[in-house]
Amino acid sequence: MKHKAVRLGITSLVLALAFGGLMYSTLSEGTEYYKHVDEVMVDPEPWQGKRLQLHGFASDVRRKPNTLEYRFDVHNNGHMVRATYTGVVPDTFKDGAEVVLKGSLSPEGFHVVEDGVMAKCPSKYEPGAVGAPVVSGSE
Repeated sequence: MKHKAVRLGITSLVLALAFGGLMYSTLSEGTEYYKHVDEVMVDPEPWQGKRLQLHGFASDVRRKPNTLEYRFDVHNNGHMVRATYTGVVPDTFKDGAEVVLKGSLSPEGFHVVEDGVMAKCPSKYEPGAVGAPVVSGSE
């Protein structure tokens, strides 16, 4: 009987350690902070090197000719950071667009990862005027 209890205890310990290791590795890979530009740029040093989703508004969007290299500013509430990105951007990405960027902050600026630019489309989310007719797509 004692032998069976020891085997059960060892099996439980191995399963608990394996589950704990799996949870740690999964959570550490996917952890990202979601912050607005003004929250990060008030004191940028603690945020450098961490994975971030940075929310703000794009301005001064520039593309290097014949490449997919972009350099632009992202601002919110009077604070700004320079961002760089290489890749395809959404159609709605332009000056004044509300964006969420995935990447990391460095002393040189915010480096956006591949497929890390998400531009919001304000026309889809703005409420219509009070009393305006609602258009249905099923007509």
